[in-house]
Order: sequence, then C-alpha cells, then structure tokens
Amino acid sequence: MKGYLILDFSIKDFSLFKEYIDKIPAFIKKHGGRYVVQGVEPEVMEGDWKPERIVVLEFPNKEIAKGFLEDPEAQFLFSIRHNTTESKLILVEGCF
Repeated sequence: MKGYLILDFSIKDFSLFKEYIDKIPAFIKKHGGRYVVQGVEPEVMEGDWKPERIVVLEFPNKEIAKGFLEDPEAQFLFSIRHNTTESKLILVEGCF
C-alpha cells in the first residue's frame, strides 16, 4: 500500500523557506515520491480546521515515506522547514 505524507503548514519567513522549496523535490524523487498536492490553499468544507497550505506526497509505501523523513542528507532542509514554518505532518496508508 502506498504511503502518503500530508503537511499542513503556514510560512513565517518565505525568503529562508525558499531554499527548502528549491531543494526538497530532489529528495522526494530520490525516495520514489511525488507531489499529489503541492502547497495549495485549501477550501475548508466542514469543521473548524483552518489550514493555510497543504502538501500531499505519495510514496511507494509507508516505510519508504519514513525513510524520506529520516534521510540524513535531507535533515538540514527539514530544519529549514521547522524554523520557517508552523507545520503539522501526518503519515497515512492508502487503499491501493
């Protein structure tokens, strides 16, 4: 089953976050991932959830998605994201 990382985030410092935007796609690709949704502003249909931007990444499976998050070479990019955004990240398994 495929693994999906779902990121809900708001940008605090775009000028510093830009390095993450420019470099993270190579690491996503390295781990067999792809963007399903890339930083769009969502339209809330129900409830009181107030996300600012959403990213959905698809990986071949959950373990590979975890490997992407644990990639030692990508840690500097994740620290950029942590320092320049407020974010929430979940990992789910798809049906197919």
